[in-house]
This record gives sequence, structure tokens and C-alpha cells, in this order.
Amino acid sequence: MGEELDYIALTREEVRQVDRQAIDDYGIPGIVLMENAGRNAARIIQERFESAKSAASVARFVAIVCGRGNNGGDGFVIARHLTNSGIPIELFLACDPKRLSGEAAVNFNIAARMGLTSHPFDTLQHIATAAPRLAEAAIVVDALLGTGFVGRVRDPFDKVIDAMNQPLGPSAVRSVIAIDVPSGLDCDTGRPSNATVRADETVTFVATKVGFQQPGASDYTGRIHVADIGAPPAIIQAVLRGRG
Repeated sequence: MGEELDYIALTREEVRQVDRQAIDDYGIPGIVLMENAGRNAARIIQERFESAKSAASVARFVAIVCGRGNNGGDGFVIARHLTNSGIPIELFLACDPKRLSGEAAVNFNIAARMGLTSHPFDTLQHIATAAPRLAEAAIVVDALLGTGFVGRVRDPFDKVIDAMNQPLGPSAVRSVIAIDVPSGLDCDTGRPSNATVRADETVTFVATKVGFQQPGASDYTGRIHVADIGAPPAIIQAVLRGRG
């Protein structure tokens, strides 16, 4: 069923159902699902970085902007795997690490013990201080807001998104890769919010999202890749049958 996932589109609730069944019915721990997601996303990002490095005269780094939820947890997993592959990364923390919980906290603590470079990015002052460094990255990974986002982006996350969207000079090369969904985009409706990441590529998990198919959504998602999280295909088949 792997190739079919390229054109199957799920809603926010259906993706949550896949996660719940993988955990409850199959006994796959949530942290294993996060590990699989982050590892597979890291492979795609690594390919893009190697291409960017060969095209640029100066090797730069991958910036990973992490929020406090599971999307940020995916970002910490990505950071670890890229580092293990020899790719320089820097974390931009759009949250107080003390407020992290669950799988996101576990993976942040691993990243911290690895001594990965990180910048506070959770207040207006922190954003203003770190934004120039963010602009030097070859790739910016958006791991700020996930599929659960609806409504308006609150302050200061709107400023974080503005920093990720900041245009560069004509000679600069940088790409933005969103994790699961561009932050600020409603994954069910495909509608942007008051602040929405404009990604060059989106690595989404389990299946593409119904909102990605709506007119104008591709302006924010860019090219879409579907990455596996290790959920048995039978779960997705059951979810699709349940649509009635």
C-alpha cells in the first residue's frame, strides 16, 4: 500500500485515529511512531542539504524551528539523525524547554545531552536576536505547528513564521521544508491563517492531507512527500472503510 499513500488524503481526525489505533490496538509506543517519522523526514532533508552544499561555495547548516508539541518533537528527532549523519544543525526553540512534555520532552533531552546548538526563539527579543542567524541557514525546517492547528496564529508564533518566511537576497540560496503541514495552514481546509509558512517542500506523515488538495494550498506546501511512521497499512484501510 506504500505507493497508494501518495494519493490517499486524510483529515486531521483520521490521522489522529491512525495514531490511536497504532498505539492502542497494535501496541506501538508513540515515541516509536515519532522516531520513525523524524528519521524518514531526516533522510529527505539530508538529500536536500547535500544538493545545496554542492551548489554553494560555502557549506552552511540546517536550522530546525521547534514548537512545544509533537511537531517540535519530530524536529528534535530530525536534528539527532542529521547530526548523526554529519550535517551541521542548529535548533531554534520557539518554546521554553521546561514546558515540553511527553515524547517531545524525551527527544529534546536527548538533543540537549548531545550538546546540539540551540537558540531561544520564543519571545520578541529572542526572535530579533536569532533571526539573522536563521537567515544564514541553507535549509529551514518548520517544526513549529502541526496538524492540530486551527484558527489564528498567536503572538509570538506569528513572528516566528515571519522569520521563516523572510525573503533573502537574489544571490542567496535557501529552502524551507515543512514537517507534516506548513505552520499556520489548516490541514483540513487548506486555508492559510494570519501567518503561514510558505514551504518549498512539505514532508507529511501517514498520508497527504485533504486540505493540501484545495485551490491555493500548494502555494504554501510546495512539493509534497509522504513519509511512513510505521503504522500497519491495515489501520489506514480501516479508516478509509469507516468513511461509509
